[in-house]
Amino acid sequence: MRYLIAAIVALFGLISYYTTTSNNPVTGEKQHVRLTAEQEVALGRQLAPQMAAQFGGVSTDKAASDDVSKVGASVVAQSRARTTPYQFRFNLLADRNTVNAFALPGGQIFITEALLSRLKNADELAAVLGHEVGHVLARHSAEHLAKEQLTQSMVGAVVIGSGGGYNTAQLAQLAGSMINMKHGRDDELEADSLGLRLMQEAQFDPRAMIGVMQTLERASGGSRQPEFASTHPNPGNRIAHIKAELAKMPGTQAPVR
Repeated sequence: MRYLIAAIVALFGLISYYTTTSNNPVTGEKQHVRLTAEQEVALGRQLAPQMAAQFGGVSTDKAASDDVSKVGASVVAQSRARTTPYQFRFNLLADRNTVNAFALPGGQIFITEALLSRLKNADELAAVLGHEVGHVLARHSAEHLAKEQLTQSMVGAVVIGSGGGYNTAQLAQLAGSMINMKHGRDDELEADSLGLRLMQEAQFDPRAMIGVMQTLERASGGSRQPEFASTHPNPGNRIAHIKAELAKMPGTQAPVR
């Protein structure tokens, strides 16, 4: 009986995941997502205050915040991002120790003072923000939520089928997490590719993204965990990917100015 119940749980999870699809007009991909664009915007707004609080809250440096907003608005207004239903807002966070930037569903984008202080110019800032806009346009958060729901269904089925053993549940959860981490690395590379194109459309220098990766590599201090156990590819691998993408783009073969 428990095998039958486990099979039903797994089947329900698979059907729910694979029958909920949407075509992404920016990437051209067929995606398994449940949220509408409007729901993504609402979710991002709801999550924004608590996410900001984890990084010291919104920065009180008005000049720096204005710079972030200005560059972010330029990336959106002069690129394909302006034709999407997402409502972008660019936020500078007060954390001066954590080198980070991230995007919430629907267009809420954040960068810490620690990362901003390490960037050399507006082009590098556009590279960071363009990458995060790329995450939003590719609907990575919505995809991740759908994958998490599928993973939970599969884990539940394994636990039921095995009689609920604690170690089995742990192994099943770890396997599901590692699968989703691989998707995370793919998402980062896709966001890099989209960010490069958004930068070029908005008349920023896409080659500046290489400088950002070098900055991230220095900031890591060589203490990164193995790539297979991280949602982000290491900066060196990302640089190789970025250079390959730049080679396909006209006017980006000269050294970075």
